[in-house]
Amino acid sequence: MIFSDQFNTSVVVNLTYILASMLFIFGLKLLSSPETAKRGNLVSSSGMLLAVLVTLLDQSIIDFTWIIVGVCIGASIGYFAAIKIKITAMPEMVALFNGFGGIASLLVGSAEYLNGVNQNPALLIAIYLTVLIGGVTFSGSLIAWGKLSETIRGNPFLYKGQQIVNSLLLGLLLFAGLEMIYMQGMFTENQFQILGFICLLAFLLGVLFVVPIGGADMPVVIALLNSFSGLAACAAGFVILNNVLIVAGALVGASGLILTNIMCKAMNRSLANVLFSGFGAVKDTGVERNEVQGEVRPINIADTYLILEAATSVLIVPGYGMAVAQAQHSVRELGELLEANGAEVKYAIHPVAGRMPGHMNVLLAEANVSYDVLVEPEDVNPIMDTIDVCIVIGANDVVNPDAKENERSPIYGMPIIEVDKAKTAFVLKRSMATGFAGIKNPLFFKSNTRMLFGDAKESVSSLVAEFKG
Repeated sequence: MIFSDQFNTSVVVNLTYILASMLFIFGLKLLSSPETAKRGNLVSSSGMLLAVLVTLLDQSIIDFTWIIVGVCIGASIGYFAAIKIKITAMPEMVALFNGFGGIASLLVGSAEYLNGVNQNPALLIAIYLTVLIGGVTFSGSLIAWGKLSETIRGNPFLYKGQQIVNSLLLGLLLFAGLEMIYMQGMFTENQFQILGFICLLAFLLGVLFVVPIGGADMPVVIALLNSFSGLAACAAGFVILNNVLIVAGALVGASGLILTNIMCKAMNRSLANVLFSGFGAVKDTGVERNEVQGEVRPINIADTYLILEAATSVLIVPGYGMAVAQAQHSVRELGELLEANGAEVKYAIHPVAGRMPGHMNVLLAEANVSYDVLVEPEDVNPIMDTIDVCIVIGANDVVNPDAKENERSPIYGMPIIEVDKAKTAFVLKRSMATGFAGIKNPLFFKSNTRMLFGDAKESVSSLVAEFKG
């Protein structure tokens, strides 16, 4: 009878895990479209809630006190962080979430290693991978958070012998992993030492993994760290023999890798080039690549309004500057006024615009901009010369003509939004300062470009007032 009860419980738990996994997959499918993304997030979250509840009931827990305390503390921190966070700080919050996922997996693997008895080599390999990937994800995500929040400098940090140091570090980690497997079942001080040594090396590898990467590559790094957090969770699932954790971690890991590949293709670069090239670093090549000569043509609000009023087609190109100025709502209002005036309005979204994947999509969705008017660079570049006005709001690197004109530029070959081919381009910036990648932009000196200096939100709001006035 006891065997029958245990069997029935196991069947119910595994069937529930299958249902939760189906919700994960269905939610992930819904996330592929902006129109269904919110519903997809809710479906996936429901699947995870179901999985957590059935796991707690399956473990025959006698006292839920500390579990409830932990849930309340974590939920409170998450809730207040979510409602207080500014939209400009969303990329660094995502980086922290990746890091927390990594450290959680590391703690699970560490606890199983220290508490286990007569662990087989396959389980020890899973523990080792959980600790290694979790540690790399945690420290790497903290460095990414620091760069995105500008707590530390966003420039890549390069040094001589960097690859040699990384190779030695990987060699030590491999040796430590073999030592962990060899020492299975030995509950001595050496067990704590080897685990601490692996954690220390994993943290150091995470730091050295991210510090050489420049600010413009942060969207790729965020996607890759997200994948790492999923792989760490997947390995943790093998450690504690939890099927739904294996499935969820594998889904996050695979989707993160796919997104990383998409981001790399959008920059026309390989992942190895992103990770090891130090994009944006200043190198002594004998070429003054940042020296851009030309005449800047400022424009005021009144003249900008007159040109926009006569335009029949307008393309808006948002960038991180729009996020900083919190101008998305004003931009939507301006777009609606332009449409009411008879202009066709589109929003061109570059895959790596902003500081995380989908950053501009999140901003425009918050402002209730219709998904139908969002276009990708390959959709508008062929007809760019027919567009009357392009309005560039805080974007820099994704509209930089050097990507196709200057072979010495570090972004040469990266697909851009070719606003320099439009009849007129308005660039909204506070100053002539470079973007996050630290590269100057010859677009600002093109004959068809007019610079509208000032806070983006104030400038767009002034244009809105002109149309209403």
